Amino acid sequence: MLPLGTVAPDFKLSDVVSGSALALADVRGRAGTLVMFICNHCPYVQHVNAELVRVAHEALPRGVGVVAISSNDVRAYPADAPERMAEVAREQGYPFPYLYDASQSVARAYDATCTPDFFLFDAAAKLVYRGRLDDSTPGNRRPVTGADLRAALDALLAGAAPLDEQKPSVGCNIKWSASR
Repeated sequence: MLPLGTVAPDFKLSDVVSGSALALADVRGRAGTLVMFICNHCPYVQHVNAELVRVAHEALPRGVGVVAISSNDVRAYPADAPERMAEVAREQGYPFPYLYDASQSVARAYDATCTPDFFLFDAAAKLVYRGRLDDSTPGNRRPVTGADLRAALDALLAGAAPLDEQKPSVGCNIKWSASR
């Protein structure tokens, strides 16, 4: 996992909804930035999509920039293609940009391993949280609360030190291109 304190790797990727190329500087918030690696086909992401929207609606007005990135190999997983990403973003009402990482270089730079995977950076773009949304997974009957990520957001916004306990995300592995 990316070590705490790591400066957010820069990127410039296409937003599948607007068609604009967005860099890290374009999505950063004054208080911090949440970078989420997600995709369309993963049942773990589908399970938490509504909560991602709720968390973003809470974080954005508090000065936390939010962005989602999909890095899956779309040849092997066409449901994750940019056209379908745009449809999902509209259907779900994503209040954040949804970027496509065709080269998969951004996922590698962040050491993202699965979908969903969450990386929270402070105002100086230093990593303060990397891990899961909460302990809910498809089929485990635990409610989707966003508790782990919300606790990290609350600590960040309160100026507190990063949480001692950070549990890694659980989900679908990022679908790496066979050519890599």
